[in-house]
Amino acid sequence: MTGNPLDRYERTTFTHDGKERDVFRRGSGPAVVVIAEMPGITPKVVALADRIVDLGCTAVLPHLFGEPGHDPFAGGRLAGARAALTALVPTCISREFTVLATGRTSPVVDWLRALASAEHERCGGPGVGAVGMCFTGGFALAMATSPTLVAPVLSQPSLPFGPTERWKRTIDISPADLAVVKERCAAGGLEVLGLRFTGDPLVPGERFAFLRDELGDAFVGVELDDVHGNPESPLRPHSVLTEHLIDESGQPTRDALDQVLDLFRRKLLPTP
Repeated sequence: MTGNPLDRYERTTFTHDGKERDVFRRGSGPAVVVIAEMPGITPKVVALADRIVDLGCTAVLPHLFGEPGHDPFAGGRLAGARAALTALVPTCISREFTVLATGRTSPVVDWLRALASAEHERCGGPGVGAVGMCFTGGFALAMATSPTLVAPVLSQPSLPFGPTERWKRTIDISPADLAVVKERCAAGGLEVLGLRFTGDPLVPGERFAFLRDELGDAFVGVELDDVHGNPESPLRPHSVLTEHLIDESGQPTRDALDQVLDLFRRKLLPTP
């Protein structure tokens, strides 16, 4: 495919609390908010959104950072590193993103919750799904304070960054927001799906252990051995649903993708 993969998507804007951002939308049926990883909405993120459209849902991609539709590795590994740094540095110093602090929800999540509510009103259905990845992985969990969000997916949730046990056994959500999510899980109405590679230093095993301790059986952790990541990627195994996906039947990363799609199917689409 040539050109920008987002050319097939409707480009609009959404404003909440004085903050306007571009939003890309495609499909019909209940909405799934796809929150891109660094360095932004790459062709592989769009490919994930396309699978959600094929499922029978509306894929909604908010533009938070980077160059939408750009392939960061088109010019090689060095070009990809430059693209990541270009997106990462301003985002890390932005007050809308909590990168290092523990026990805090990033302010941008308020905007994402409002977007999810607006898309629910627009698209209908029993609720909204959300998938966050890497830098945005924990956003899907924090969005689940809203009853509108019924299918949160945390793919390689990497925040907060830090080497100590304190940073590893936490995720970027405030205690108050976590308490609300725990209540929803305890009531039996919420299932939280998490994905990671076991050797990924950005997503330590302690983080998934913390989520299991806090959310109980409502948290379903999918942990893949590094050898199952796409060997053609120039990066070490990290991005389960995009960069390191091997989209072939029987591959563990494909099984993980199918598990994500099945969650959206069960929670958002009517049973035949």
